[in-house]
Amino acid sequence: MAHHSTSAFQAGQTGLIVRIEEAEPSVRRWREQLDPSARAGVPAHVTVLFPFLDESRIDELVHCALADVLGSHRAFDLRFERCGRLPEVLYLVPEPDMPLRQLTAAIADRWPEAPPYGGRFAEVVPHLTIAQGQEDVLLDEIETDLADGLPFTSRVSSVELMVHDGTKWQERASFALGE
Repeated sequence: MAHHSTSAFQAGQTGLIVRIEEAEPSVRRWREQLDPSARAGVPAHVTVLFPFLDESRIDELVHCALADVLGSHRAFDLRFERCGRLPEVLYLVPEPDMPLRQLTAAIADRWPEAPPYGGRFAEVVPHLTIAQGQEDVLLDEIETDLADGLPFTSRVSSVELMVHDGTKWQERASFALGE
């Protein structure tokens, strides 16, 4: 879910993601080996906002506000037809990425105390992480392998709230987008 070691995930940490089930056949095998979040229970996804509020702060009011904010955005289709790179990270590029950026901005505006990635990056690039912390030569090999499974399209109609229990990420709630 973020670019750092697994040990940095803490109990009570939360994140908002969109699940991309259509990606699983292509990426599952690689993510399980090379993306720590996969081993920790996070499905193939694009992050909307991480880290979100600490679990202790997520009460009925926050649930209602999330349902409101997210419900005011329409469901949309994403197409994945190519890979992208960040340093030591290989990911699938979601297109168009504007609806994802709008979801992130809407949540960050409503909860300014929870900026994306703790405010570490000036721009947040929507991406579906496949592998992190690997040499380019391995990333090239994975990219070639993935080409067979591309392109595919995914309908995004909800945003999932994930909570870390100290060992694993669990889905805590799902918020529907408008139709």
